[in-house]
Amino acid sequence: MYNKLQYISQGNTIEEQLYNIHQALDAGCDWVQMRFKNQTTKDTFALAEAVKFLCEEYLANFIVNDNLYLAQQIAADGVHLGLTDMNIAEARAILGTTKIIGGTANTFEDIENHVKNSCDYIGLGPFRFTKTKEKLSPVLGLSGYVAIIEKMKNSHLKTPVYAIGGITLDDVTQLIETGIHGIAVSGMITSSDQKKKLIQQLNEKLYANVIV
Repeated sequence: MYNKLQYISQGNTIEEQLYNIHQALDAGCDWVQMRFKNQTTKDTFALAEAVKFLCEEYLANFIVNDNLYLAQQIAADGVHLGLTDMNIAEARAILGTTKIIGGTANTFEDIENHVKNSCDYIGLGPFRFTKTKEKLSPVLGLSGYVAIIEKMKNSHLKTPVYAIGGITLDDVTQLIETGIHGIAVSGMITSSDQKKKLIQQLNEKLYANVIV
């Protein structure tokens, strides 16, 4: 099963991105989604190559945000597609069955559609307002997750769901109790000056009721 903690990268330059990703990996994060928006093809490729090398060194999963052809070109572990990106079914036809394909969702209907098109995991959000993303979908709050996860259970949909969007350490236990699989975070890890301790605390909460 997939890791319960995903780190979504931040940084406006290749150097900032690499620094933040390296810090997260070094602190114990083992799933990186590279998010590098509005950059040149050359810079994005250069960053992806470096991040792939880092993730291989740390035995971490490497997912490319939005850019399916880049993910294919550098043989990343997979791609994460937003609601306005390429259709999941089309992406699956291109990448094949061995790569991970994640999809963003804001409603139960989004999830139904992704699952039908053989999506591997869902990034459901936003949990609350966040500055990290432009054009934010309607905020779900805890009650939104409870309602959507309940509908998934009733429809026997078992695709792993990750909460995303403005999550803090104090939110994690309540979110996990809704039945989600894990969380995807960005600013919380990037801005922490005690990343190792934070990731340890996050994992303790995320895996609290998991029987090994």
